[in-house]
Amino acid sequence: MAEELGQHRGGGAGAGAGVGEHYMRAIRHDEGYDDAQHPPVAVSVVKGVATAAVAGSLLVMAGLTLTATVLALIVATPLLVIFSPVLVPATIAASLLAAGFVSSSAFGAAALGVLAWMYQYLQSPSGEYAPAGADKLELARVRLDAKAHDVKDWAQHRLDQART
Repeated sequence: MAEELGQHRGGGAGAGAGVGEHYMRAIRHDEGYDDAQHPPVAVSVVKGVATAAVAGSLLVMAGLTLTATVLALIVATPLLVIFSPVLVPATIAASLLAAGFVSSSAFGAAALGVLAWMYQYLQSPSGEYAPAGADKLELARVRLDAKAHDVKDWAQHRLDQART
């Protein structure tokens, strides 16, 4: 059985003949081989080249972005100074409009959520959508109703006494 597993994993004779000995020992997890002490050199080189390529391209992109930003600022500064009496009030108005739309949308979404919850609460016979403490609220409603009937009966009794 062990021989079958060894051959299935590529450990048979001639397996990895064109591959380095350290690489095959790492794949088979042979005893006495420590991956941390002997990392494959090709893997380290590929990782280094890939890292350098990514870092270099990101550095170039950062430089191009900075250059474009500075050039745009140089071109736009005179225009901003000339049109500032118009742009400042327009920016304030646009900000107020955006804030109004955002708050209106938020209130509308909250109202729809409350309406959806109310619909589910009223449609569910088991009360599974009841808010926390709803049972106490129902008990208070029953007690208040009973007290109202008691006050009504007392007032009716006093009126009857006053008439006689």
